[in-house]
Amino acid sequence: MAMVSEFLGQLSLNIGGQDPLFPTVVPAPDFDPDKDAARIETAIKTKGTDEETLIEILCSRSNDELVEIKKVYKECKYALKSCVKFRLQLRLRAFHLLCIVLVLCDYSGFKRWLNPRRENIIFIVFKKELEKDVAGDTSGNFAKLLLALVQTKRAEPSSVTDYEKIDEDARALYDAGIKIKGTDVATWISIMCERSVPHLQRVFQKYKSYSPYDMQESIVKEVKGDLQRSFLVLVQCFENKQLYFAKRLNEAMKSKGAKEKMVTRIIVSRCEVDLRKICSEYKSCFGQSLQQTIMEHTKGDYQKVLLGLCGPGQ
Repeated sequence: MAMVSEFLGQLSLNIGGQDPLFPTVVPAPDFDPDKDAARIETAIKTKGTDEETLIEILCSRSNDELVEIKKVYKECKYALKSCVKFRLQLRLRAFHLLCIVLVLCDYSGFKRWLNPRRENIIFIVFKKELEKDVAGDTSGNFAKLLLALVQTKRAEPSSVTDYEKIDEDARALYDAGIKIKGTDVATWISIMCERSVPHLQRVFQKYKSYSPYDMQESIVKEVKGDLQRSFLVLVQCFENKQLYFAKRLNEAMKSKGAKEKMVTRIIVSRCEVDLRKICSEYKSCFGQSLQQTIMEHTKGDYQKVLLGLCGPGQ
């Protein structure tokens, strides 16, 4: 469940819409893949390896630019694997079945990583695989929630606010949970998997006019276990996904033996999307920059790579 929760947290949950971008890694001005490939080759052949140059190049180039460098310099893949395995390698690793939740719920964001000519084929293949995997490995309402995320097309965000529908959905969430004995989980799943994120944000605000508890408190009271944790992750991301990531990063880095995989996965997957905003939320929430926390809880080349991807402190 920990893995599922982590990847539920990676969702932008905005199928059909386009999130504003707040990246820390952007296309390099005057990008020259031949020049970069030559510098990488020299850095690798230097006695002891010139890690500073490798980190500087590979942490300041977009994913598309890394692909171009790799085409120019066939040995570049070994540099990527051995020196900064948490960039391109982890993006390829993201094709693990559970990670495909990311594709299905943030397709508009994830396709930035893919060749446009391949993205539809990849989407169809892994959608089928995840449906089979979920059906075989989970059960009950938890399985129904995951399958709904796989199979349901989320509504497009609209420029028109439908206050009547907002009220209707808020009341339906209340009627399906706190108001009755037991929980009509199917109604919760339907609303949370079908509605656009801006609509759901307004629904959760309206919900408080019907329920004595907010949506997260209601989830804790109504459902348990994996289903509870999954609903909570979804709602937290609906409400403010950058704050969600900021909290996960803080939790991972300050836990006993920093959870490097989680830290790496979040920073790598968001550096071309919204990591700058995550850094801002982190400082607002915890009183110091994400970069400062990285310096306190990591070391060596790993620290340098993370700082390179995060950009300068705010």
